[in-house]
Amino acid sequence: MALSWQEAVGKLVVALDTGEAQVVRRLVQALEGRVGCFKVGLEAFTALGPAIVEELASRGARVFLDLKLHDIPNTVERAAAACARLGVFMFNVHASGGPAMMAAALAGAAAGTPPGATRPLVLGVTLLTSLDEQALRELELPGPPAATVLRWALLAERAGLDGVVCSPQELAPLRAALPRRFLLVTPGIRPAGSAAGDQKRIATPAAAVAAGADYLVVGRPITQAPDPARAAEAILREITEAG
Repeated sequence: MALSWQEAVGKLVVALDTGEAQVVRRLVQALEGRVGCFKVGLEAFTALGPAIVEELASRGARVFLDLKLHDIPNTVERAAAACARLGVFMFNVHASGGPAMMAAALAGAAAGTPPGATRPLVLGVTLLTSLDEQALRELELPGPPAATVLRWALLAERAGLDGVVCSPQELAPLRAALPRRFLLVTPGIRPAGSAAGDQKRIATPAAAVAAGADYLVVGRPITQAPDPARAAEAILREITEAG
């Protein structure tokens, strides 16, 4: 069944990977109504701090806080509570931190959610999309990336997380192995004909949606385009056609 334009908007997450507040504000304004969520990652959060998250939330924007928390459970629990207090829509932790750490993140998110508000979604990061099989061998994780991703995704699901971040190449096996309620958030999205950049495991928006992605994270193909709004609309058309 084809997706509506609004359904496509709801799936699109734009990565605000910059440390310049004016660039963030300009992109958010240009993309208003064309994006379901904005991702604030390490660069933006380190440069601009929690204030940029609060500013986006005050504008009514949903925020994916992409800090990839990874520490001892107690520290992650407190950091997760702080994420929830910022009013983010979702945030993530490294699944490689183990079940106790992931459970602590979930507990922290619940504890930090203000009364009457909805707890943020907590996602597990499987393997970064910049890692390929050669990189995994160097890390002494032999075998295809898909095997590690599936193992860690199942671990995240058992720990109670809401979903995982995975590359487009792992979408189909994860969707087959995991409950439909378990969300798959997919970076490494590149429109047909665009450069891969530093990503190794990529797919087009249409292919990712067809394989079962719930959210598509897109950065440079939109944010570095001459006209970000038009670039976002082109991706939205691909998503509606894929549905």
